[in-house]
Amino acid sequence: MRGAALLLLALGLQQAEGRCVFNRTQEYCLCYRLTEQSAGSVIQCLAASAVEFQGGDLEKYADFPIKDLDDSTIDMLGSLEIRKIIFSDLLVPEVLLARVLRFFSYTQVQEMVFDSCSFVGRSSWADMAGRALPITSLRFHNVTAAELAGRKQDLSPLSRWLGALQELSVTASHLATLPCAVGRALRALRSLDLAHNSLRDDSLAPAFCRGAFTQLRVLSLRHNNLTSYRAVCGGVRLLGELRHLDLSHNALTAGTPSSSCRWPETLRVFNLSNAGLDEVLTPLPPGLEVLDLSSNRLHTVDVSLRSLQALLLGRNALPAAPSIRGCPALRTLHLDNNLIAELPRDEVPLLERLQDVAAAGNPFNCTCTGAAVLQALAAAGRLGQGWPQGYVCHAPARYRGVLLRDVPASVLHCSPAAVLAPVCAGLALLCVAVAGGLLWVRRARPSWVCGLGRREDACSSAERL
Repeated sequence: MRGAALLLLALGLQQAEGRCVFNRTQEYCLCYRLTEQSAGSVIQCLAASAVEFQGGDLEKYADFPIKDLDDSTIDMLGSLEIRKIIFSDLLVPEVLLARVLRFFSYTQVQEMVFDSCSFVGRSSWADMAGRALPITSLRFHNVTAAELAGRKQDLSPLSRWLGALQELSVTASHLATLPCAVGRALRALRSLDLAHNSLRDDSLAPAFCRGAFTQLRVLSLRHNNLTSYRAVCGGVRLLGELRHLDLSHNALTAGTPSSSCRWPETLRVFNLSNAGLDEVLTPLPPGLEVLDLSSNRLHTVDVSLRSLQALLLGRNALPAAPSIRGCPALRTLHLDNNLIAELPRDEVPLLERLQDVAAAGNPFNCTCTGAAVLQALAAAGRLGQGWPQGYVCHAPARYRGVLLRDVPASVLHCSPAAVLAPVCAGLALLCVAVAGGLLWVRRARPSWVCGLGRREDACSSAERL
């Protein structure tokens, strides 16, 4: 109880009437606008793995003192099961946040989230100098704060903690720049999510400068103001460990042809969905294993990548399936919701080696050939999500609206001549053989009769015949 009360006091959540509610099934506890009178309900959160403090204006508690804790309180805080703390809809003085972080150094909290919060003022972080925190994941969503530029000295005391941070997310926060010093401080960061911000092409190179984000593997830049494919390529080229890059929901064009573009050689997953593409931009990272080009305006696709395992082309304007001969390692091909009438028959052997083919939502021409290819893939278990309901015939007229699965595609139905011709030929050969046999029997009969001991004159008469 003492530790819970200290947690409440440290956060200063004594704004208006409220209480804490614990969901035992989800191990989640929500504390809404706690007061001194309702502070006792915080005890319900001691068994939770995630606690959310919601609502309030903490500015008047900026001078709230947080004293050093005694050993028994520190031991109790260290034994709590809380691993995630969420602050939402709060006005937070930065000076109070600095002291709160020091308080959390005694807990086992691994993830801290600020959702729809506003940070005001400016604080000295000197009390955090050299102090480690168990928090390895830090998330900000829809927050407002002072610009990061020029705050290198403010963040310096946090270097030990920032140097061990694994995941950072700053989303929907109007972020337009990210200083180089921040990336250099985040030496161990593995994942960086900067989605739904205001980053432009020219803000990437300073953010991902030499020595910044040296261990970064996953980077999300979706929903920003990026426009030049080659400029983005040049902006992230120093990220030597990058494996997953998300550029979706940007309006990308090729950019200046003369600008250099060399993607990190480690890049394996590339998301270019919803990027306004009319063509496949080049160069593509040569070692790609997953390429997502879905939800664009592509009419043709010509991709040759030896390591590519998944090619996602759904929701485009493709009139025909692309050739996959240049992708020998391909296992997944998504072609759903395009303008494809038939899959190419000459590509069937290549398609049959795939594990997952998706082609639902296309205007299929259910000719015998077209239906047979897809039915064969379905029979082999290659068609994934959408079969059979998503495969509907648009032509010919007699099959419009019919599920492709129900279209007769047997050889006898589709090519009766191909079946009847061999049968007729076989019957003709049989007739010839029978006629020849009868003629042979007729000619050979006199010898059989003589051999059976008939009279000599009879045999002579038969032979004359």
